[in-house]
Amino acid sequence: MSEAAAVRCTTCPRECLLVPGKTGACRARVNVAGEVRPVNYGRLTSVALDPVEKKPLARWKPGSQVLSLGSYGCNLRCPWCQNHSISQAGQDDVPWREATPEDVVALAKRLALEDPRMVGVAYTYNEPLVSWEFVRDCGMLVHEAGMSNVLVSAGCVSEEVVQAVAPLIDAANVDLKSFSAETYEMLGGNLACVQNTIQLLAQTPTCHLEVTTLVVPGINDTDAEMDELSAWLASIDQDITLHVSRFFPNWQIRDRGPTPVARVYALAQVARRHLAHVYTGNC
Repeated sequence: MSEAAAVRCTTCPRECLLVPGKTGACRARVNVAGEVRPVNYGRLTSVALDPVEKKPLARWKPGSQVLSLGSYGCNLRCPWCQNHSISQAGQDDVPWREATPEDVVALAKRLALEDPRMVGVAYTYNEPLVSWEFVRDCGMLVHEAGMSNVLVSAGCVSEEVVQAVAPLIDAANVDLKSFSAETYEMLGGNLACVQNTIQLLAQTPTCHLEVTTLVVPGINDTDAEMDELSAWLASIDQDITLHVSRFFPNWQIRDRGPTPVARVYALAQVARRHLAHVYTGNC
């Protein structure tokens, strides 16, 4: 197959060059007759009714619940991923069932009738923005139904993708994995790209933004890195909420123990030098 028949995917910084039939590094986007499409569109591997605090969102509609949806695929390769069974899977690796945006909204409406705490739909578990078109299409119908959209993402996507979905997102949690460009390179990502996503969402007046950093021993657990990370967030908006979360061994990282609780608390104190709203998680 000649390179002339290939198409470059612009969803994320990887910019995979895909010949017809070829799937990108995310395992979710494929060249179909010269057009890059999300092959995982509407393919749900995970469906649950979750409290918003689990997303985690600490300062948006506390006590409410959201219909949480996940598919398969991710453009990052975090070796500690707790959802690796779906994030690192392709269409033949994991069971899935198909749902249209209309199906999603119908389910959300039914759940809201059964429980008034149910306020909307969350796109989560794997990386939802590798199928940003599904987030967009569901998001429009969710808003038409008078409900809210929640995005949980690593945020390593192009500015065009963020601009396409940001006006539809009522609350977002972005996983800022490190404040080191080298660490992001190890994960197959790009720090500057994630920073841009955070800035764009923070500038979206209809979107409540929170950020999570999972503290992995030996990777991103120094006071200096947390100080730089939290100072940067504060330079955007001191009101941004930061979750400092404890790591537990998972997937490919089992050569170290959980993050010491004292280290999580200490790093949260470092972040409080700059931010008013800092929470600890998994402790």
